[in-house]
Amino acid sequence: MLRLKGITKNYKVAGGEIEVLKGLNVCFRKSEFVSILGPSGCGKTTTLNIVGGLDKYTNGDLIISGKSTKNFNDHDWDIYRNQRIGFIFQSYNLIPHQTVLGNVELALTISGISKEERARRSLRALERVGLKGEEHKRPNQLSGGQCQRVAIARALVNEPDILLADEPTGALDSKTSVQIMELIKEISKDKLVIMVTHNGEIAEQYSNRIIRLVDGEITEDTNPYSEEEEAKEYLKAPFENVKKKKNKAKMSWWTAFKLSTRNLLSKRKRTLLTSIAGSIGIIGISAVLAVSSGVRGYITSMQDDMLSGNPITVQEQGYDLDAMMNGMSFGEKKNFIREEGYVNIDSLLSFFAESLDTMESILVTNDITKEYVDYVKQIPNEQAVVLLDKGIDVTNNIYTDFSVDGTNETKSNISLSALKTIYTSVMKDTKFKDNASMISTLGDVYMQAPSDEEYILSQYELNEGGRIAKEKNEIMIVVNSDKALTDLLLAQIGYYSQNEFINIAYKATNDPAYDESMPIREKIPESELMGRKFVWYPNDTVFYKNTSTSPLEKNIPFKYNYKSDEFASSTKYDQRVEFEIVGVLTPKENLNFGCLQAGFFYTEAFSDYVLEKNMESEIVDYLKQNESDGFSSVIVNNFSTTPAITYEYTYRDIIENKDKTATGYVGKSNAMTTLMSGMGSMMGGSNTGGASSTNYEILELSTRHLGGEEISNDIKIYPKNFDMKDLVVEYLDKWNDEHADNEITYTDTLSLIMTMINSMIDIVTYALISFTSLALVVSCVMISIVTYVSVVERVKEIGVIRSLGGRKKDVSNLFNAETLIIGTASGLIGIGFTYFLSFIVNLIVRSLAGFSIMTLQPISALIMMALSIGLTVLSGLIPAKKASRQDPVVALRTE
Repeated sequence: MLRLKGITKNYKVAGGEIEVLKGLNVCFRKSEFVSILGPSGCGKTTTLNIVGGLDKYTNGDLIISGKSTKNFNDHDWDIYRNQRIGFIFQSYNLIPHQTVLGNVELALTISGISKEERARRSLRALERVGLKGEEHKRPNQLSGGQCQRVAIARALVNEPDILLADEPTGALDSKTSVQIMELIKEISKDKLVIMVTHNGEIAEQYSNRIIRLVDGEITEDTNPYSEEEEAKEYLKAPFENVKKKKNKAKMSWWTAFKLSTRNLLSKRKRTLLTSIAGSIGIIGISAVLAVSSGVRGYITSMQDDMLSGNPITVQEQGYDLDAMMNGMSFGEKKNFIREEGYVNIDSLLSFFAESLDTMESILVTNDITKEYVDYVKQIPNEQAVVLLDKGIDVTNNIYTDFSVDGTNETKSNISLSALKTIYTSVMKDTKFKDNASMISTLGDVYMQAPSDEEYILSQYELNEGGRIAKEKNEIMIVVNSDKALTDLLLAQIGYYSQNEFINIAYKATNDPAYDESMPIREKIPESELMGRKFVWYPNDTVFYKNTSTSPLEKNIPFKYNYKSDEFASSTKYDQRVEFEIVGVLTPKENLNFGCLQAGFFYTEAFSDYVLEKNMESEIVDYLKQNESDGFSSVIVNNFSTTPAITYEYTYRDIIENKDKTATGYVGKSNAMTTLMSGMGSMMGGSNTGGASSTNYEILELSTRHLGGEEISNDIKIYPKNFDMKDLVVEYLDKWNDEHADNEITYTDTLSLIMTMINSMIDIVTYALISFTSLALVVSCVMISIVTYVSVVERVKEIGVIRSLGGRKKDVSNLFNAETLIIGTASGLIGIGFTYFLSFIVNLIVRSLAGFSIMTLQPISALIMMALSIGLTVLSGLIPAKKASRQDPVVALRTE
């Protein structure tokens, strides 16, 4: 059955080796009760450990059932311990966080026995040792004798051939010792029991064979078992092979997980604190990702609105945004060498030259042909709304009522362009005098609206009784999200008298001239807005040739006059358009960007009518015959230095309290050109005499402004949503692919904005994640330390598992499972806290700003869970590996 043949065991110590066993030769019967006696240090426990496969001999051979163990590997020894050996220890070595049943089942679990079979056999073993009904108790709820009975049941449950007992009664009282010894003696009737003890009386009373050891050698064997006797027994009943029915001895991952779970629950407070500490880094990164996702989500929710406010545009003069982004910085930093006695020269001219090249690459000129316009018009309506703006300045041709003091006595009918000029002059009598021209640089107040009613109504609400303008004589008023229009806009279209407007300016600047008796309106009835009259007249009515016979100045090639006020009878009056305001549009509550800005909007039908009447007008025809697209009026100190169409207007000078007549100039203010020209004058330009840019203005009046150009110079494309936007961009790119000779550069401002915003969000997100990742590093170190502490605490458990046949890998899995649990708990705490924090923060932000700023996406939560688990398991690998390399003999002796 079992034979030790020339077994020696040496231990390395500092200075050499100690020989503990010196050539043991002994055979054991299949069933007998053998006691090994001897003084401390004689090699008793070492012999027991070698027989049990816990320790390896130095020389000799351990023969089991006729098979040598010289070539056994770790797997073979694990199977041997699990299926052939049962250990009974002096200190019981029960796992404290396991129940009695769990302790007994452990050997069967490592054997791969099914759950039902494990329970049946374990309960039977407990009943055999007299512990029926105690299976659900913990070891700390049992007496010492009961704990030893559990250890015996654990040793017997796998039906081993050999039972090894190391001082089984050493920790028991005499009465309990007798009970345990009687139980072991009963077991020895059908098993080989080898007991190590110091107690000779117990050995004499219960053993049927006593082996005495002194200094690693057998000095006495009271009932020796010779090789000849062994051979005879083998012929009668051959030994079973050492590798029994099931060649398996390993702990399942689920068992390791349950053992670790119970261990962690037994130290629940420490486990909770460790998990919370480990979650700090996860919370930090998750919060950053939540904010990043929340901001992106908010931007995404605004994208359809932003599409309306930032359409794809095609203009005759445009900007190549890609070139602009690539040319944001000019030149390279020069690394000048500082040399004593010399001054380096930096070439500013080279910088200017490079800047000019960059600007030329940014500014593009598109040749917008009728073919291209027709191509754009074919964009399906379900994808986008196309607005073809002809660039007409209608303010020279639209007239309305105007009064100085709000009475009919001073009431006159003047053009909107003249009205703007009057208010510019009036502003010069206030503290705004140095900035009076700002009125002329304000945006258009009369604009063309998209012709898609459904698209407009998706963004705006109509007033009660209102409708969308469709006909040529219908216009709409658009107010802002506060349902308001600015006083400057209302002034430009005649809703204020001159005196009322100047009093508003006085109040705004705290001027002493402010008249408190003149009420300043804070609201205006919709009925008053809807009831105002506006009339449009064709060019041939408002512009007429100068019939003066006096010779013209030689530098003025032509001259037209402009009728800015009341008309006499005219044959062209029948072509006029009397506008009807048919609706007031207010942005919907959640609309942040819309396709219409505050102002007055006319229809595409009116735009077509203007072209029809003005394309063949005398002034347009004159310009085309002279091969001129128009002219620019340079106004310096209220005097034109270039050809200009002028008119006289009258306004009330409030300071002098009298009417004044002044000269007005027809044209549309070009704010950018004025600014650049003003900069040129400050740099010493000779054409202006060094005039200050404050009194410097450029007015432009072109055939396009006059309604003389049929092809649109400004195409706005409003995609219905972002998916449609991609289709539109693909469609526009297709033109450029097919027309290399006439590529059209379009401006997709929103893509640039979104790219910049997303890039900034990415940069900030990465920076914050990098910073908060430090907490993850600290967490990993902490988890590693905690796992190492757990290894130290569970050394005995490691020894028990190895003694029951558990593999090194099983021990490693035990602690990997523990770190997995802690990592999962840390991730759940981190993710849960982040969602809770998001809820609180979003409640506050939503009440203040109307949107949620923290949104942790499920995929991000899953990634953070995986990161938490992965890093925690990684942190525990070294301590787990160290645990798996524990010497089981040393582990079992650890207190």
